[in-house]
Amino acid sequence: MDYIKEFKECIRDLSENEIVQSMDRYIQHGDVTCLQHCKTVSYRSYLVCKRLKLDYRSAARGGYLHDFFLYDWHIPNSHVGLHGFTHSKISLRNAEKHFELNEVEKDIIVKHMWPLTLKLPKYKESYIVLIVDKYSSLIEILQYRFKGVKLKYSKKTQ
Repeated sequence: MDYIKEFKECIRDLSENEIVQSMDRYIQHGDVTCLQHCKTVSYRSYLVCKRLKLDYRSAARGGYLHDFFLYDWHIPNSHVGLHGFTHSKISLRNAEKHFELNEVEKDIIVKHMWPLTLKLPKYKESYIVLIVDKYSSLIEILQYRFKGVKLKYSKKTQ
């Protein structure tokens, strides 16, 4: 099975949309843009849900739009409220404005910041995207933070 081809088909309308593509203008973590981050979360979530025989299409689409907030959260006063608490609702509002979403996709987008969202996700796919998002964010931050750092290697430790 060609997973990449199937994944791309799941998110084709999203990936071809100009407004979604504009997420590439905003940095998310370190030097990774919002679009790059969302693509990563989307594909990893798709793979996990596919393996677990869950709704991989909704996971891919919800993951692709989970950070569809369209502002640079690093710039003071570029948005209202504390980003960590508010951007999931803004992302859902933007996504609903431009796309038809099912209930799983909506839940993924609005609950991906749990526990900051307070309400628990309703679907297994939402939990998967939530976990994949945290994992991907951590990797992006650590890669940026330790960019260029070379680990010392000693033959004595082998």
